[in-house]
Amino acid sequence: MVAPDRWYLENLRCPVDYSPLSWNGTELVTAAGRTYPIVDGMPVMLRRDQPQTIGIARASIDRAVGNQDVIDQRAPDFYLESLGIGDNEKARIVEIMKGTAVIDPVVSMMVAATSGQQYVHIKGDASLADFPIPDLKLPPGNGRTLLDLGCNWGRWCFAAARAGYKPVGIDPSLGGAMAARRVARQLGLDAKFVVGDARWLPFPEASFDTVWSYSVLQHFSKMDAKQALHQAGYVLKPGGIAKIQMANWLGIRSLYHQARRGFREPESFEVRYWSTAEIVDAFRTAIGPSTLSVDCYFGLGWQWADMKYMRATHKPILMASEILRRCSQVLTPMQHVADSVFCTATRPLTVPIGASIKAG
Repeated sequence: MVAPDRWYLENLRCPVDYSPLSWNGTELVTAAGRTYPIVDGMPVMLRRDQPQTIGIARASIDRAVGNQDVIDQRAPDFYLESLGIGDNEKARIVEIMKGTAVIDPVVSMMVAATSGQQYVHIKGDASLADFPIPDLKLPPGNGRTLLDLGCNWGRWCFAAARAGYKPVGIDPSLGGAMAARRVARQLGLDAKFVVGDARWLPFPEASFDTVWSYSVLQHFSKMDAKQALHQAGYVLKPGGIAKIQMANWLGIRSLYHQARRGFREPESFEVRYWSTAEIVDAFRTAIGPSTLSVDCYFGLGWQWADMKYMRATHKPILMASEILRRCSQVLTPMQHVADSVFCTATRPLTVPIGASIKAG
């Protein structure tokens, strides 16, 4: 049994009652007797007393508690069963493992799932020479702490580390968090990773300067998203900010996708589209004063820094999106027809420590 890094004992809390944790040689334990497993030094802080909304969380719990039946024996150290991908994709990861790829095999296969469908042509490409790490749309970190909700293989954590932040990533996928840890070591970047749920964060109040999330809460039910926002507000320091990407229902591509599914209520992990007013209201209620800015147009996930990864047919779309994004900084009504927006909320300085309401 690999003991957890001391950082986890000092900084993690029980996601049920926020009590401290200790290491008993096998697992993390609270004074009330709640336990949380450790897998190869990685804390799995998912609540087993709550229903899981995504299969990868259930698979991560099963693997963490030692259920041998769930283990994909083709690559047990890569935790394929908790990645949320199909068997052909898992087989491709195993194939890449046998070669000399520069990119981590899990990252190679997960790139479209974490970056957007416009990246699908590089999924499973063992010839990729570097990781698709975007530019962080935040001021320089200068040593401030940042929590990335739904980090998966850690691309935004690594963007944050390069921008001077001390990042911590949390994700319900054990395989994703393990991949993030491998990539951090490969790149020589200081970042911590935890398996957990954004609805019940395993951190004390006022422990982060910044909370970040990209392409995550847009997949939550609106009730779960609001609970995650309350949790983000809880772990933010007074004066700290949360900057979180959401999908706007009035974007051109957003309307197209809603029409394709007949404007029915979304199911499972499908994208939930919010109005801009609805977004600002939810963030203001959960965290504090909130403002909108544009992430991109014509879809979700377009990143200007990723131009080199785009197909020739996609580059004009990315260029048009970037031009419109820059225009929206002056012509603010353009925000309301963007497909992907950021909402930035600030926890008020006047909120006393201990006075926050813990959602859920």
